[in-house]
Amino acid sequence: MITVSRWRIILVALAALYGFLFTLPNVLPASVRDSLPGFLPKQTLNLGLDLQGGSYLLYEVDTDALRTELLTNLVEDSRTALRGAEIDFTGLGVANGEVNVRINNPAQVEQAAKILRESLGTVMASGGRDVVVSVAADQRIRVSFVAQALNAQAAKAVDQSIEVIRRRIDELGTKEPDIRRQGSNRISIAAPGESDPKKLQAIVGQTAKLTFQMVDETADIAQAQQGRLPPGTMLVPGDDIQPFYVVKKRAEVTGEMLTDAQGSFDQQTGRPVVTFRFNSIGAKRFGAVTTASVGKRFAIVLDNKVISAPNIINPITGGNGQISGNFTTESANNLAILLRAGALPAPLTIQEQQTVSAELGADAIRAGAISLMIGGVAIIIFIVLAYGLFGVFAAVALIVNVLLILGIMSMTQATLTFPGIAGLILTLAVAVDANVLIYERVRDEAHAGRTPIMALEHGYSRALVSILDANITSAISAIIMFQFGSGPIRGFAWTLLIGVVTSVFTAVVITQVLIGFWFRATKPKSLPIE
Repeated sequence: MITVSRWRIILVALAALYGFLFTLPNVLPASVRDSLPGFLPKQTLNLGLDLQGGSYLLYEVDTDALRTELLTNLVEDSRTALRGAEIDFTGLGVANGEVNVRINNPAQVEQAAKILRESLGTVMASGGRDVVVSVAADQRIRVSFVAQALNAQAAKAVDQSIEVIRRRIDELGTKEPDIRRQGSNRISIAAPGESDPKKLQAIVGQTAKLTFQMVDETADIAQAQQGRLPPGTMLVPGDDIQPFYVVKKRAEVTGEMLTDAQGSFDQQTGRPVVTFRFNSIGAKRFGAVTTASVGKRFAIVLDNKVISAPNIINPITGGNGQISGNFTTESANNLAILLRAGALPAPLTIQEQQTVSAELGADAIRAGAISLMIGGVAIIIFIVLAYGLFGVFAAVALIVNVLLILGIMSMTQATLTFPGIAGLILTLAVAVDANVLIYERVRDEAHAGRTPIMALEHGYSRALVSILDANITSAISAIIMFQFGSGPIRGFAWTLLIGVVTSVFTAVVITQVLIGFWFRATKPKSLPIE
């Protein structure tokens, strides 16, 4: 094992070169990095919230609002099903968390219940439908959600919210946001580098539910404001032109059918607008609605507020359109971001907000660098004093180890956190521990009377088993922490995991090559650690 083979020399040289090249951009000014040739790496360490500064938000998904929306949709589905079967009914609405309706003709009660059972809800994975239809006294029918279905919808809403939030923050250009569930209905967001939490809230917290609903021109706005609405309609706040609108509850087209949205400018007025494009289903439905409703108005509703209510002059069959309103360039671009990322399935309420300043991050970096330097120097002094020349070889391997860790983290754009720096320091100790095992084993073999070459051979081969055992258990622990831990724990685990791999390589292979060169050059009669 001590023979200096060509492949080991090449491997060590490439590893050292890789570590140097990928670590170098971290110590160069931005202007120098930009002027480097294209074939050289330019990535730097991606610093976490605690080192770079940024914003932390904690949101709670409003599952009660989600249940209310589900019940509202259930009312409209019931209305459509009963009208389609020409069944006369009254009193359709929500009461005590369920949908109630009275069938006027006693002979049609069972028929109505059968139609509702067949048309409402969906089949759950566990079997059965997610709604229960029951017949009550006084010719009434009750429709309610199964508790299991509501819980599943709430859990699904949290998961969908996390994905929507991630897409929105990615649109902002924030690197490596840490977005995760807390408890059953909370979402924590750590956005390194985003120093304006208000801007982050404006993008993250808005539901951005876009619908296209027909305006009920026959409704009396004054009566609607007093609660006297035509069946199947709703009163929503309006725009600058009209304070309130009465619109059909059923959305003809929704924002889920959009494939793209961009901030732009109206070619005639030059004012900021948002252009959009539907998918094939949305384009077909939008074309059919506008064709059948020429001369009427449709409302573009964002989060239950009309932002525009234009007249349909001609059928819109191309699948493209634009939203005009009282937009600024920034608000148009922000709305486009929200529409591209998709709507949140339920409203979010802010529970906690924190801002970590860049100055605090700089202090953390400085403290981490000092601790890393002190720890590294102390380890090098110890290993050199304990093992002399072999300690110098171990120190060289240790420096290459640090370069490899920083180089890998820079290349993969892994996030370095303050706990990650602790993991890096721990990695140095683990790397030196491997050399201690090797050198102590070599010393035992030499004291047992073996020749220097045999002592080195046996020392490396027998210590390798213990080194692998120790590092494999460390790697398993790091993987478990990375899988189940939170942001700071994951940063520590990722740095530790990289360090475990590089430590074994540097402590074993690099020191072998250095000792091999030394042994070939000096052909010693005894070892300096005996």
